[in-house]
Amino acid sequence: MKHPIKFLISSTLGGFLALAPIYLLILLLLHGITALAEFVKPVTNLLPGWFLGETLLAVLLVLLGCFFVGVIVRTTLGFAVLAWVEKRFLQKIPGYNLLRNLTQQVAGDRTHDIWKPAMVELEGALALGFIIEEFDDGRYTIFVPEIPTPFTGAVFIMERARVRPLDVSFTKAINTISRWGEGSQELIAAMNERR
Repeated sequence: MKHPIKFLISSTLGGFLALAPIYLLILLLLHGITALAEFVKPVTNLLPGWFLGETLLAVLLVLLGCFFVGVIVRTTLGFAVLAWVEKRFLQKIPGYNLLRNLTQQVAGDRTHDIWKPAMVELEGALALGFIIEEFDDGRYTIFVPEIPTPFTGAVFIMERARVRPLDVSFTKAINTISRWGEGSQELIAAMNERR
């Protein structure tokens, strides 16, 4: 009876750790939008009646703020300040690095090559996994997600011969996992092309 309880606890904890940073980010955005909506209420009262109101203006201001911060961090000084803030504060928040890397990958940034999709040999079968890091001796740390939840799973240390990196996007691999493997033919084709 211990194993089902252990499975229940570990799965619940894994789901919580995967969802908590996303939930906190959404909560923070909603709180910011609500606060801005009150702030811009006097301005929206001056606008025509067909305008949807303070919430829309607050969302636009949040998006505009994100745009300006994005422009600033592209400068040398802005990048240095962001790196300092990340190192000093943000990286100490559980799940921040994971969320940042996943967000960058979903946005198409492949410079970090974290969570690089790969087919891995497990017990005579192929499984879709992600290369997390490469050892100096050529072995890999591999994360193999559970279906259909891509952010829970198992970690393996595997020999290079059992890992076949794929030249597909992170998003494509995640979509295949979340659809219970539908689209695996494209991943196998990408693996065969790479060979």
